[in-house]
Amino acid sequence: MNKARLEAFSDGVIAVIITIMVLELKVPHDADPHALVPLIPVFLSYVLSFVYVGIYWNNHHHMFHAVHHVNGAILWANLHLLFWLSLVPFVTGWMDETHFAPLQVAAYGAVLLLAACAYTILTKVLVAGHGKESLIARALGKDFKGNISLVIYVVAIAVAFWEPWLAGLLYAAVAAIWLRPDRRFEKLLDETPKG
Repeated sequence: MNKARLEAFSDGVIAVIITIMVLELKVPHDADPHALVPLIPVFLSYVLSFVYVGIYWNNHHHMFHAVHHVNGAILWANLHLLFWLSLVPFVTGWMDETHFAPLQVAAYGAVLLLAACAYTILTKVLVAGHGKESLIARALGKDFKGNISLVIYVVAIAVAFWEPWLAGLLYAAVAAIWLRPDRRFEKLLDETPKG
């Protein structure tokens, strides 16, 4: 099967996710600039969620440069990732509405953790579909950033019940780790002889 439809569908779903998130930003009814002050935490959580969805889109895009074909397992693994990403607007809004209450901050982290797990599953399914010596397998390697991210999410979810602001900082730390695009695929593709 051709990978183009999977990529186009994924791009479309991610674009809708970002659109839904921005609709959660409510416009103040007051002309006074001070009316924006209560929206600062909401805006910051939107920025964090936008960055996360952007990171997934960016890395998904880079990873699929090393993919030559897709099968049913890859399609389902990709849908699994999109499912968890589609919940990001919900948990972002829930966290905002409850003024960053511990349970909601933990729920936000749980969705981030499950999206990260789904991404990891997608990488494993891609390697299984292309072989252990394939370009994608070589590009993924040991995936240190992915593994450390999973650990930080688990810690942050537990911390959220005592110090939600600290959990938020840990979520931001994971985003910071991934802000620089994952260059493993580009680097390997540049080294691969054309032909």
